[in-house]
Amino acid sequence: MFTTLRNMWKVADIRRRVLFTLAMLAVFRIGSYIPVPNVNATYLAQMQSPFLNILNTFSGGALRNFSIFAMSITPYITASIIVQLLQMDVIPKFAEWAKEGEHGRKKLSQVTRYFTVVLALIQSVGLSLSFDRLAPGLIVNKTAWTIALIAITLTAGTTFLMWLGEQITEKGIGNGISILIFAGIIAGLFPGINQVYNTWFYAHPERLAMNLVFVGLMLIGIIVVIIGVIYVQQGVRRVPVQYAKRVSGQTVYGGQTTHIPLKVNAAGVIPVIFATSLLIFPSTVAAWFQPHPVANWIVANLSPRSWLYIVLEVLFIIGFTYFYTSVQINPEQLAEQLRKNSGYIPGVRPGKPTEDFIVRVMNRITLAGALFLAVVSVLPIFFMDVTQLNLYFGGTSLLIVVSVGLETMKQIESQLLQRHYKGFLR
Repeated sequence: MFTTLRNMWKVADIRRRVLFTLAMLAVFRIGSYIPVPNVNATYLAQMQSPFLNILNTFSGGALRNFSIFAMSITPYITASIIVQLLQMDVIPKFAEWAKEGEHGRKKLSQVTRYFTVVLALIQSVGLSLSFDRLAPGLIVNKTAWTIALIAITLTAGTTFLMWLGEQITEKGIGNGISILIFAGIIAGLFPGINQVYNTWFYAHPERLAMNLVFVGLMLIGIIVVIIGVIYVQQGVRRVPVQYAKRVSGQTVYGGQTTHIPLKVNAAGVIPVIFATSLLIFPSTVAAWFQPHPVANWIVANLSPRSWLYIVLEVLFIIGFTYFYTSVQINPEQLAEQLRKNSGYIPGVRPGKPTEDFIVRVMNRITLAGALFLAVVSVLPIFFMDVTQLNLYFGGTSLLIVVSVGLETMKQIESQLLQRHYKGFLR
């Protein structure tokens, strides 16, 4: 591994991309400590709220500081969900753009950016008003102009992060949006360790032996989850494909055997991010209308530790996994490409039967991947009930960290393999 790291720094292009990514992450971390004007964040630091904790995890502590990056890139993720759902023949123009290749994707990206700004404005106003109710005194000199200034600042911060993520994707290493979430979660790891120490060791020194056992069991659980995530993320179902022989003059073409690699979890960590963002948004809007009974019910029953939230999160993760897998893999297109290239799956007729076979295989392996994502995502809730810790690093956070780390390592490995260096993964 150390040889690989050394070789990576020897390649000018990879070195430039890694340094650019690190520089952008440094900007992200610095911005997490730049406060929004007319806000006294000390009131927010004393507030205990499940939503605050989970949002703070994804923002890398920026929400607790109520900095310019307090909303992180949550509005962008929500906007991406809306645009992708609208592509499913809801808005014909969007569906048309989705089939136009790179040109259409640019148009959809532009629409996503506009949606992001609109949602960021809505969410920033809701965030400010709801948190000021929960932590009176948070907003200094609360007037319409003050709220507007805070909303514009938070929206500008989210828009800047969206641009930052796109720059990392284009000029750096990995998917920029995922890298920013990854960096935020890693930044929140150290306060979590400090919380475990203060709660289990500093406050109760007489339980040292028992607490050491708990920490050992927690580390074992984390290692098991990491191994499971890697196993599922790397899991592939290889569908065998045989190509018919074709004779052209003196030359014989085809006849080789290959396979179609269908990943167990082709959607990656995107369904988890989508589900979390979608469940957080209604409560943010409902907080505007508190203490209205309906708004109170939404906020109370969509709390991250409520059963309704858990059930909806599991259903959304499974649904988004199937949805995003269908976006990534098109069985009809695969079957058509095989037919055009004289390829076939042994024992399956070309055309529609091949498409149906691929769909059946995808449905089975995607169900396994979706259930795994759902189980891992709800683990922190049971963990917090057992340990009495408001520690949101686990489950979803761990899944995102491992998945993004694997994808980034694969991208670095592919760059190294192009230059005949041995990569991270075997």
